[in-house]
Amino acid sequence: MQLVVFILAYPLLWLVSRLPFRILYFISDIVYQLLYHVVGYRKKVVRSNLALVFPEKSDSERLLIEKKFYKHLCDIFLEMAKTLGISNRQMNERYAFTNVEVMKKLEGEGKNIMIMMPHYASWEWVFSLNSQVSSKAYAIYQAIQNKHFDKLVRDIRGKYGTTLIKTHESRKIIKDAKESGELITVGIISDQSPMLNRTRHWAKFMNITVPIHVGGEELCKVHDIIPIYLKVKKLKRGYYQGTFKVLSEKPTEAEGYEISEAFLREVEKSIYEAPEYYFWTHKRWKHKDKMPKEFQNMVNSNVNQKTI
Repeated sequence: MQLVVFILAYPLLWLVSRLPFRILYFISDIVYQLLYHVVGYRKKVVRSNLALVFPEKSDSERLLIEKKFYKHLCDIFLEMAKTLGISNRQMNERYAFTNVEVMKKLEGEGKNIMIMMPHYASWEWVFSLNSQVSSKAYAIYQAIQNKHFDKLVRDIRGKYGTTLIKTHESRKIIKDAKESGELITVGIISDQSPMLNRTRHWAKFMNITVPIHVGGEELCKVHDIIPIYLKVKKLKRGYYQGTFKVLSEKPTEAEGYEISEAFLREVEKSIYEAPEYYFWTHKRWKHKDKMPKEFQNMVNSNVNQKTI
């Protein structure tokens, strides 16, 4: 059945990938009307998240963010398909990096790098970075249940040389790469909610206490990998700009989970600048009222220290 679904869907994806951008976005506008006004895809989740995060905004202000978000959502999913057929020239024109010298400097110093990203603006086209740097690129991802679509995603994201690795494979692959002397860059998306039974840290995100992913930070500390935040701006439809910011120059000396919290502060800045480009359909704050007592004193202590 998985193969049947893939065989039916792939020709459509291939066709979309060959369309000119002006037609691609015309289709995106149609999809928006269907997804938002007819289907109402996860509209309750989006409205709940926006009301929780922006209680100070009026209903009309949040509604405007909501509509802009759904339009962007349709764009990025069609842009994912477009990656199959986009040329290198088009990619470099549409996804530019302002300070790639930050990466090159660290590579020149023999440093391994971890790029930490949120689900914000465009996280698919960041793979084009591989054409500008020399280190071996890995990206940690969650496998898709349909093995045929999973392979397609790996092929799309690997177009510029990135090797996708599953979460449970990451520690061994990174360890082996370091021991062999291979210079690596690892990409990870770290803004979503972890499972409660695997939570090791809680922190404030958009002024709400939630469990957070800390696996990226732990890998940086164990293997002395430099964590970098990739700030992405959407300049206009189909055009993005990425800027690198080092979160810690000495990750092995970082205390507590300060790297993960520094990452969250950067994500918050991006959201406040242009909230319509964050992935509001995820239930990011679903565990906000479930913090175990053993974590409460720690979180309160961290908040008080930052206030002083």
